[in-house]
Amino acid sequence: MRPGIGSLIIIVIVALLVFGPKKLPQLGKAAGSTLREFKNATKGLADDDDDEQAKNTKVDITKDETAKDTKVNITKEDVK
Repeated sequence: MRPGIGSLIIIVIVALLVFGPKKLPQLGKAAGSTLREFKNATKGLADDDDDEQAKNTKVDITKDETAKDTKVNITKEDVK
């Protein structure tokens, strides 16, 4: 559910009445920088999760390949 044009106009009018026209640009700038920092932080968390999953996947593949490539040849002479 996204706000429509009418809702946004009402929000801007209320903000002008509450904060005044002088402080509104400062508040907008502060809100924008806060949202940008939040977005970058959440993107960093998602990237960290992807890196960790890639490392775990690589380790699992390496374990499987090592198990497949390992062959044990035991003869009767080795058992003595």
